[in-house]
Amino acid sequence: MSDGQLVQRRRKAEEPVTEKVDEASGDSAQSSDQEDNDKGTRLTLMEQILLLGLKDREGYTSFWNDCISSGLRGCVLIELVLRGRIQLEGGGMRRKNLLNRKVTVKSSEPTGDVILDEALRHMKETNPPETVTSWIEYLSGETWNPLKLRYQLRNVRERLAKNLVEKGVLTTDKQNFLLFEITTHPLSDGNQKTKLIKEVQEAVLGKWTNDVHRMDKKMLSLIVLAHASDVLENAFAPLSDQDYEVAMKRVRSLLDLDYDQQAEKKGNDVMWAVFEAFSK
Repeated sequence: MSDGQLVQRRRKAEEPVTEKVDEASGDSAQSSDQEDNDKGTRLTLMEQILLLGLKDREGYTSFWNDCISSGLRGCVLIELVLRGRIQLEGGGMRRKNLLNRKVTVKSSEPTGDVILDEALRHMKETNPPETVTSWIEYLSGETWNPLKLRYQLRNVRERLAKNLVEKGVLTTDKQNFLLFEITTHPLSDGNQKTKLIKEVQEAVLGKWTNDVHRMDKKMLSLIVLAHASDVLENAFAPLSDQDYEVAMKRVRSLLDLDYDQQAEKKGNDVMWAVFEAFSK
């Protein structure tokens, strides 16, 4: 074989390798872009609850829903504990009922979320500390104590909706209601809500586990607080009658748990205390 033929064969052998490297590089870049997109649309527990409660076209929650306000404040507490910012008093207090134990700040480092950081700041400045039930009431503004009204988180739904607009999930519009005009936030990216609903359904159907401690803590919280906020029905509405019955039976099993007992087994005391607060 001549030197020219040998060089030509070497070139041909090298060409596919170059293409594979380019392809791998392209896949890597695409994967990186996908990860960035996922981070950009990663929703907090509060945003997920609001998204489940919003009417897709109208862009507002039901006027008859008076549960979502306190439900969103419960989400704030659970987000803070999932991010390692708060805990229930421990030590000799562990034998106390969950709702009698006080919330303490574990870390005052900002989370980067304005609503969470506002609530965290209130908790840090409060002495003596308060219980989970009290904080849900204070953050909701549902207290008879005028000195505690300063803890109220204001315009939470509107602020969360704006977050979802920034993430490309919702858009902003205006609607006239007789004598006044309100800002609404219709659905912009239906894929996000469809994905969320499917995940909630799968958690109590295809991915169901009888051991509550094996469930993802954020998904468990989403299910319990969506029920407390009266928006869980929106996630189950598309199910067949048979699947709906199974799903609701399993949700009921979560709601009927002894939360004090569950906290003794695996910790996550604040999460169980929030569940207990809404079970009363």
